[in-house]
Amino acid sequence: MIAAVNGIACGGAFYMLGEVEFIIATEDATFFDPHVTYGMTASFEPMHMLQKMPFHEIMRLSLLGNYERLSAKRAYEIGLVSEVVPREKLREAAAWAAGVIAAQPPLAIRERCARIWAARDSAALAGARHGLRVSSASAQRGVDPPGQEAFASKQRPKWKLR
Repeated sequence: MIAAVNGIACGGAFYMLGEVEFIIATEDATFFDPHVTYGMTASFEPMHMLQKMPFHEIMRLSLLGNYERLSAKRAYEIGLVSEVVPREKLREAAAWAAGVIAAQPPLAIRERCARIWAARDSAALAGARHGLRVSSASAQRGVDPPGQEAFASKQRPKWKLR
């Protein structure tokens, strides 16, 4: 699966982005995770992204919340995004890659993807189990009241683009 990001990818979108083979983004696409700003624990989203970007980058993204957005250029530099294109070329770039993949022998594509994902996921399995425990505990505890008050206020932080 190819993700074509046009605009903002934030929070729960990281769960979906963690499930794709690669990401193509427009030049003006941005990435951020607002969970911490609103007092919510997110475990699965950053764990998925940890498989696609360096540890220090996902920690920064996770801990700065709504205060910083990752530019498409920076996402490309750290390996999250495989290609950055002008907005009007996004569909064309994704369609080209999809067409090339679809033209390959199906069994070879299926087996290659399965083996690469299995290798990647074996390292992440322990983290996923821990994430499930954390998510369950967080759900029972609820969210931090100050975070929910911040969300309800509809005032959004002034963010910077990196």
